[in-house]
Amino acid sequence: MTNNFKKVSFLIAGFRQHISIIFAGLMNRLIILLTLWGFSFLSFGQEKWDLRRCVDYALKNNISVQQADVQARISALTYQQSKLSQYPSAAFQNNGGYKFGRFIDPNTNLFTNVDQFTTNHSLNVNLDLFNWFSKRNTVAANNYQAQAYLAGAEKARNDIALNVANAYLQILLSAEQINISDIQVKQSVEQLSIVQKQVNAGALPELNLAQIESQLANDSSTLITANSNYTLSLLQLKALLNIPADSAFDVAVPAVETIPVESLAELDPGYVYSLAVKNMPQQKINDFNLLAAQKNVSAVKGQLYPSFTFFGQLNSFYSNGDKVLGTNPVDMLVPIGKVDVGGTPYTVTTLDTRPVPTSTIKNTYFRQIGNNFNQFVGVGLDIPIFNGGLARTNWKKAQLNVQNVQLQNAADAQTLKQDIYQAHASAIAAVQKFNASKKEVETAQKAYDFARKRFDIGLLNAIDLITTQNNLFRAKVNLTSSQYDYIFKMKLLEFYKGQGIKL
Repeated sequence: MTNNFKKVSFLIAGFRQHISIIFAGLMNRLIILLTLWGFSFLSFGQEKWDLRRCVDYALKNNISVQQADVQARISALTYQQSKLSQYPSAAFQNNGGYKFGRFIDPNTNLFTNVDQFTTNHSLNVNLDLFNWFSKRNTVAANNYQAQAYLAGAEKARNDIALNVANAYLQILLSAEQINISDIQVKQSVEQLSIVQKQVNAGALPELNLAQIESQLANDSSTLITANSNYTLSLLQLKALLNIPADSAFDVAVPAVETIPVESLAELDPGYVYSLAVKNMPQQKINDFNLLAAQKNVSAVKGQLYPSFTFFGQLNSFYSNGDKVLGTNPVDMLVPIGKVDVGGTPYTVTTLDTRPVPTSTIKNTYFRQIGNNFNQFVGVGLDIPIFNGGLARTNWKKAQLNVQNVQLQNAADAQTLKQDIYQAHASAIAAVQKFNASKKEVETAQKAYDFARKRFDIGLLNAIDLITTQNNLFRAKVNLTSSQYDYIFKMKLLEFYKGQGIKL
């Protein structure tokens, strides 16, 4: 009997030593993590961000939002360019070169082999007179497409606001779990102190002390996990805000009871859906895409018919091979008439200065430009006869694209309705779970209070106390999780209703 008692005592001592080693290691890690967390908290705590500031910052700096904005601006430029394409096009062409060998002289239209430097200047103008409103419909299609991308940018902002709110709520949940875990650790530390005194006094066996030490180690590990989850939630929010991971950052933690939540009676799914169809950016995107697709059909159809164009050209050229004769002034007698004197005719002359060609010289640049200036205007008729069926195929594709957009609109509307009704059903379940969790915490708290009183007077063993304490801890964690889950489900319905995200 004595040997058995010694064996049990030896096993208890070994178990206690093993638990003490584990506990010491966990506590050392906990102290290090809490110390680091405390320093970071002091750094981050200098500037706490509320949800409004987080959302505003994300709308300006999130990469997805910026990409959507760039796409909207690209689409707007496409629309502006298509508007300008309706105006006449003009182009000034200027080229110069050196001719050598045998070629046709542009001045004489004869073959020559004298090297020449020539330049050509021309101004060309083109205008579509009528093309079955193809360009006009293209402009309208690009306009609707630009508005669709604007709605897409709005959708990106709404999505990031919802994601930021979700991440923000996750941080609040992690903070609450830290508080619950911290209280749990403090309770275990207090119990350990009491049991240690009772064991030293011989009132309780050492097994009770080992059990309490094991519970404290488990609670400390839970607290470390809660702090880690809080840090990870902060990193997730930083990524959404496009803030460097090593930057000082922390959020304001409002009391969960102060977060405004509408009643379910004001969030009827049918009513919320009717508002969402009018207000959600995705529905606007679909409507504009459908209008753009319909206009594109008309624009492509116009390419099947003849088109009329007006064109004009101003042209001139210069060549250093063009030459003119040079002259010198010479005095000479110039006859100006005749007279008859006594039946004899006499020629009457006068002294005059006249230019006399002496040699050839190069014609000047501006004189040639003026002499060679010519104009041309005309009207063109372009009749498509056969181009491999490309135009008709594009027209049929555009018609099918309209059907595809209509089907996509119907699918998105169905998905939106399904999401809203599911969100409403989830909100109802979340409310019920939240109410049940509150009742669970109340009963678990009463059970723990009774168990603690019985344990303090030696009527309850450590295992039973730890069991009731863990039940209370799980109930509090479940209550916190269900409360934030309920809030998020309600905020999602408010978001669909068009009220935005507010905490």
